[in-house]
Amino acid sequence: MLSILAAGSIFFPGLFLLSKRCLKHAPGLKWSEGDAVIVSARLVSSVQAIMASSAGYIIASSCKDIIEDQHWLTSTYILFAVPYFVYDIYAMFMCYWYKMQVKGHEDEGAVKPMGTAIGSYLRREFLMVLHHVVMVTVCFPVSVFWRQGKGDYFQGVMFLAELSTPSVCLGKILIQYKQQHTLLHKVNGALMLVTFFVCRVLLFPYLYYAYGRYASIPLYMVPLSVPWHCNLGASLLMAPQVYWFSLICRGAFRLFSGASRHQRPPLDSTNSDPKTPILPPANGYSPRETEREPSSH
Repeated sequence: MLSILAAGSIFFPGLFLLSKRCLKHAPGLKWSEGDAVIVSARLVSSVQAIMASSAGYIIASSCKDIIEDQHWLTSTYILFAVPYFVYDIYAMFMCYWYKMQVKGHEDEGAVKPMGTAIGSYLRREFLMVLHHVVMVTVCFPVSVFWRQGKGDYFQGVMFLAELSTPSVCLGKILIQYKQQHTLLHKVNGALMLVTFFVCRVLLFPYLYYAYGRYASIPLYMVPLSVPWHCNLGASLLMAPQVYWFSLICRGAFRLFSGASRHQRPPLDSTNSDPKTPILPPANGYSPRETEREPSSH
């Protein structure tokens, strides 16, 4: 167990540092520290998502009995991925910190001190940080110890939620480089909308449906048949997904209605809104990102 945790603790931060170094020093690239940090964080998140989704597919497709069948990859990948959530809290803060530095320079040197930036980051990204903390302190012990080897199928399906992450990360990178007007950004936005809805919102009703089919009971009876803490856990995990999906929908509406808005005659300069720079949140789900170009990279 400790060796797997150690492997994850080395792999994810190591991949981040390696990617950052390559982006900063590779011939023809030589990116700035801030750009390299932000893109490297997206890359590591995408790699973790691909690994988790692959593990989830292998586990789910291997379990014929959705309650009793076990697969060695279930607990192994959970142990390996736990350090990722700890690392990602740090990586998200670094992304936020460098965005704040760029925004501070545009605001005539109003860069926040590190302590102030940490407090601002925790307030702005409270839900995402809380999600990561719960994954480590609650979901990890429940998945590895409390389940007692049962329900590997459901754990594998839960891993498939990460299928939406690469499109989220690509969207952040395109916004970082102000490519909201491109076809790639619109196609990726539509893909993100679909994958997030299917893999993170419909995921929970599907878990109830799968259990109902296994137990030969109708879907509406499943919540009354499973232990109360299963319903509570599913509700707490689903709630932030629904919230983030609502933000994605609002962003998608602004993205795809942008063309008609740009065709309107411009407002008089005395009445138009000031071009206030907007700092997108580290989690990438802001509904305003697609409405106005972010001021920072």
